[in-house]
Amino acid sequence: MLTVETRHAIDPNSAKALDTDGLRSHFLVDGMFKSGEIRLAYTHYDRMIVGAAVPDGSDLVLDEVKECGTKTILDRREMAIVNIGEDGAVSAGGETYSLGHGDVLYLPMGSGPVTFSGKGRYYIASAPAHRAFPARLIRLEDAKKMRLGAPETANDRTINQFVHPEVMESCQLVLGYTQFHGGSVWNTMPAHVHDRRMEAYCYFDMAPDTRVFHFMGKPDETRHIVMKNEEAVVSPPWSIHCGAGTGSYTFIWAMAGDNIDYRDMDMVAMEDLR
Repeated sequence: MLTVETRHAIDPNSAKALDTDGLRSHFLVDGMFKSGEIRLAYTHYDRMIVGAAVPDGSDLVLDEVKECGTKTILDRREMAIVNIGEDGAVSAGGETYSLGHGDVLYLPMGSGPVTFSGKGRYYIASAPAHRAFPARLIRLEDAKKMRLGAPETANDRTINQFVHPEVMESCQLVLGYTQFHGGSVWNTMPAHVHDRRMEAYCYFDMAPDTRVFHFMGKPDETRHIVMKNEEAVVSPPWSIHCGAGTGSYTFIWAMAGDNIDYRDMDMVAMEDLR
């Protein structure tokens, strides 16, 4: 019912030597959404955990995760849960929350075991925490929205900020998702890096025959990973993270690190990309 794999941190010089299979084994998180299971990837990038729970009508309980070294996963962590499936429910800390498609639940440190129910497909992101804030269910209409880009540059999109300083308080976890408009396919271009925070992307709402080309690597040594629906990718702090799809898609972004300043980034000029 619970599967956890560990992803160790890779430095940029080592990443340069990886072939396609090597890149995918270190940075791609696939096979997360499996019926009746919880599957997690424990990363050594700011100790971020990403994964998924698919109860498929039964209850799944996320409790002790050996890799965390605590009695329950949220003893010293906070968590955000995004329902990318049908209606479902998540219970923690003595409360039960109903999540529709696109809703986000924030659970603070000390919430205890987490129970996933119903027909939801739950994406999970968790980072270490030092302080407990109130749990909060954030629906799409309550998220802070930023409209960026333009149709002419194929990046007309809305950034929905959920676990974000302008919406609610958290320790170090920041999370939201980006939706595209009218044929736009490029995300986060021009590219940037933020050496003070790692990031993970989860791509979803994709047709089976579409793919996203996720770009990573140092700005002058870019690489790419071809991704399909409901797959995630871990982006080290030294790496760019952007992508383009062959069709429409949505992606969840989650960050952890030194700060929670969404605008703390170092832009990369187009002429500097290689």
